[in-house]
Amino acid sequence: MLFDSHAHYNDEKFDDDRDALLASMPENNVGLIMNSCSSLDEVPLIFGICEKYPFVYASVGVHPHEVGSMTEGDITTLREYAKNPKVRAIGEIGLDYYYDFSPRDIQKKWFARQVELAKELNMPVIIHDRDAHKDCMDILRACSVRETGGVFHCYAGSVEMAREILDWGMYIAFGGSLTFKNSVRPVEVAKYVPLDRIVIETDCPYLTPVPHRGKRNSSLYIHYVAEKLAEIRGMSAEEIENITYENAKRCFKME
Repeated sequence: MLFDSHAHYNDEKFDDDRDALLASMPENNVGLIMNSCSSLDEVPLIFGICEKYPFVYASVGVHPHEVGSMTEGDITTLREYAKNPKVRAIGEIGLDYYYDFSPRDIQKKWFARQVELAKELNMPVIIHDRDAHKDCMDILRACSVRETGGVFHCYAGSVEMAREILDWGMYIAFGGSLTFKNSVRPVEVAKYVPLDRIVIETDCPYLTPVPHRGKRNSSLYIHYVAEKLAEIRGMSAEEIENITYENAKRCFKME
């Protein structure tokens, strides 16, 4: 069975066929899905999806793109949303210096605040880190993220950075980018990370793996990530599927 540890089925790209697609997952060997949240506005639809499909779980959090107008009242709202039994993480939260849609000082403020909320709630975090490695790591160190645990989504850092993340007890996620021809660093990291700390994801509808790159992504394609990881580690795809399934369940406290 496969566990897609990061998806966005609330995205408008799924509006035409969301139900048919999700209904097909069990017959396609996809056993569990974590639907990651980017803004408070998304939560009602995400919760509706989780209610309809027992195998879909959720995180709640505000993505760095969306924190520009965030207030302490939004933290209160997140705290309430986190009471839903389907919510298993705070995320995706972090820093994005590639697009800089929100001022960097604001991103850092609300990233740290949401990590503190995760600590208060004893929930893991889902980390978004794009072109912001130093500041992201500094904040996580200062906030003692080892107290919450969690996962670095779509990991793009170095082996050295991964070493510290693993020391915090966190997991590292690989997605479609692992299958890209120019994917040198992710392959290096995938060789290094202990098998019990790896999870796989799609980030659908984004980051579609080879051979479907350029098309809309979905959890139906996550097996390509498992197959590439199996090739890198010299294992069978079934072994990787089973290991990453159990790892993600542990990460999100679903055991």
